[in-house]
Amino acid sequence: MNTSLFEWPESPRVTKTHIHTSPYAGAVDFSSLETRRAQNDAIDRVSLADLLRNAFVYPPHTIYCDVKNLATGFVSQHDMDDELRFHFAYQSASAPPRPASDAVSDETLLRVYHQLLAQAVQRCTVDIKTPWLLQSGGKDSTSLAIAIADVRPDTTCITYLGGEEENEVESARFVARRLGLRHETMVCDPGRAYDRYLAMVPRMPLLTADFATLSYADLAAEISYLQGDGIIDALGVDPYFGVPLHLKDRLLGMLARSRRIPGALLKHPLIRRSFRLCFALGTLQMNAFERYFPGSRFSDDEVDQLLGGNVSRLSLKRIEAFHDDMHAAESAEAVRRVVLVVLEAAGFGKGMYTAQAMNMRLAYPYCDKQLCEWVFNEVPDDRLIGPGGVNKVLVRRYIAQYFQQLPYVKSKGSFRFDVRGLARQRFDQVHDFALQTQTLLPGAPKWLEDHRHCLDNKFFASKFYLLALTLPWLLSHPGGTVDGVEDAPTSDTNLDSIDALVRV
Repeated sequence: MNTSLFEWPESPRVTKTHIHTSPYAGAVDFSSLETRRAQNDAIDRVSLADLLRNAFVYPPHTIYCDVKNLATGFVSQHDMDDELRFHFAYQSASAPPRPASDAVSDETLLRVYHQLLAQAVQRCTVDIKTPWLLQSGGKDSTSLAIAIADVRPDTTCITYLGGEEENEVESARFVARRLGLRHETMVCDPGRAYDRYLAMVPRMPLLTADFATLSYADLAAEISYLQGDGIIDALGVDPYFGVPLHLKDRLLGMLARSRRIPGALLKHPLIRRSFRLCFALGTLQMNAFERYFPGSRFSDDEVDQLLGGNVSRLSLKRIEAFHDDMHAAESAEAVRRVVLVVLEAAGFGKGMYTAQAMNMRLAYPYCDKQLCEWVFNEVPDDRLIGPGGVNKVLVRRYIAQYFQQLPYVKSKGSFRFDVRGLARQRFDQVHDFALQTQTLLPGAPKWLEDHRHCLDNKFFASKFYLLALTLPWLLSHPGGTVDGVEDAPTSDTNLDSIDALVRV
């Protein structure tokens, strides 16, 4: 049978392994992948397109054709491999009437919040002897540090300084010392972090290219070296408190128009030097839903060139799994809650895969079911999101009991990664990986050669980062060259309606 250069034959039907990765359901068991690794599992090229387009694989898919990811919101229908359906139940519209603003005092709310958060810390760290808290200096990690000081004062806080655009080390250090917790700082060294990642890649069960993956690998290796056996991560509370949209978010959604722009335009000398111009042109090429995802990623045209075929449209089609929930959402903020749940595949994945590789415990206190249920059902609306889009009002008031105004209110960010430094230090190494993986990514060497002179711009260096994470993982986890293309042609009508919903 003849096969077009731009299509692959359908893979034979295979029995699928389901991995339950929702952080709200407890520890993840990856043991079923240990035996499958030796069976020459086929790499899913559509999932590769997901990674290059968005830095993670759309759940319920994984990098393997026959391994499915039952992340938050996904359930199996009648135990059928292909009947996985998504529904996120914790939308404000589906919540029972919350207490009125004046029905419960701040004193009561803050007392219960502290009790539940402290209990959550106790429960999820019971098997950790020497815990380390990833402390960004922001609201979530500061709130968590307060509860940790009460029930796990043996915890060490660590803050990772990853780039020039943010520095919350002083805020984090002040919080830790005021609470009586030990504090450490780690400064990003791209080469060291990449070496540590390469060392643990063979033991990583699945693949993500989240833009903090190398930071996480660097931190996990350092914590292990310092005799820590567990990491406390402050992810998980956003879908319950909600994340209001600000003007910048709305403008970016409006700018994302799924347009095709010649790659040569981005490499024009007057454009390639400007991150903002490149970012704007990159946004024009994106789907509005996917513009909510962080970072600069490969365009659809670039992905097709990297993979040597028309695969980007199949990656884009995977958004349809979330169409029903987005259609039912009553606001743009509600749509963003869906986005946050989808992004768990990246945000939590990087920690889960790294912890598995390092044989470390991983704790997510904010994913404690009792705490989440209370926040969702019992906290008045105006303590979740306040006037003018002020988020996490209750958390801010909780912190204010212990600290005055902190720098996180004015500037945001830690745990990022120096992508330009990585490109400067490891270009030749990544290019060599690209030459070795041409069966799966035939266009990778050429993209690297064509853009070597652009990598001082974070827009292009971010794309280099995606290849730097993906290529060595593929080399360390040999898979079949048969592609897992099981999707029908994209329905433009559905995708257009998703765009319309996101831009509300």
